[in-house]
Amino acid sequence: MYKYEILLYWSDEDSVFVAEVPELPGCIAHGSAPESALKNVNDAIRQWIETVKEFVGDQVPHPEGRRLMCA
Repeated sequence: MYKYEILLYWSDEDSVFVAEVPELPGCIAHGSAPESALKNVNDAIRQWIETVKEFVGDQVPHPEGRRLMCA
């Protein structure tokens, strides 16, 4: 299990649950149930990290978790 923040939401347009990892650009997955979307996004995180290491080096962002925005 990775420690990146995951946004989980329902997409009316696609009729699926979407799991998105804001700290990893383009890292997103979906599933018919919240549990399957979370399982799929953990696979996507692993693949995202492997791809970045292969093509960019070790420039994988460290998980920072929720960032609070102040006005």
